[in-house]
Amino acid sequence: MPKKRKTKRQPKPYWEKAYRGHAYWQGKAKLGRITLAAEHGAGEHGRYRWEAAGKLGQADTLHKAKAAVELAVALSDKQLPLFD
Repeated sequence: MPKKRKTKRQPKPYWEKAYRGHAYWQGKAKLGRITLAAEHGAGEHGRYRWEAAGKLGQADTLHKAKAAVELAVALSDKQLPLFD
């Protein structure tokens, strides 16, 4: 019986807490980050600012910002059909 080849797996992405923010890492590659908006005023929306995969955004809660970063990273890996 032939031996099965072991495929190298990508490490799972994980969140790391940092000063005034969080970072989303996969191995040694930073996939995204969330920072706390310093000038968050009473009339402004978005306490957390996030950036990942060339996209930027704001969210009111850390949970929503993390979900947005994870979604942006997941969508950046997919090739959308343009001419089908």
